[in-house]
Amino acid sequence: MKYMIMLYASQRDYDEMAGKVPEGEALWTAEDLAAMGAFMERFNQDLVESGEFVDANGLAAPVHTRRFHSRDGVPVVTDGPYPETAEVLAGYTIIECDSFDRASEITARLGECPVPAGAQGSAYADLRPIVDGRADLEG
Repeated sequence: MKYMIMLYASQRDYDEMAGKVPEGEALWTAEDLAAMGAFMERFNQDLVESGEFVDANGLAAPVHTRRFHSRDGVPVVTDGPYPETAEVLAGYTIIECDSFDRASEITARLGECPVPAGAQGSAYADLRPIVDGRADLEG
């Protein structure tokens, strides 16, 4: 079965990664970002080697988001970022493995990703099965 690991972050996280937060206020250093990048490369490579990797991508900052919905049958488009949203989808990894328990083991490894002390607990990941059709929604 395929599963999607959804990685979340905040606009501030994106700003720090882009160097848009004053140095004295930033939680992430260049070394912290390099350590996180190295961890994620190894995480994905381990999945490739185990045959469980399907796809992975990071997403652009929330400021580049556009939300679509309708109100009274009229399309409504709102440009991001959205002040009421603290965390946004920052990236995803799709894996294919034998069970939800195995997918959970893989996702739990993300907790080993190095982060600076002030940023611990602000990022998280959700794990969800990917459905192949309507029948999968009933289970």
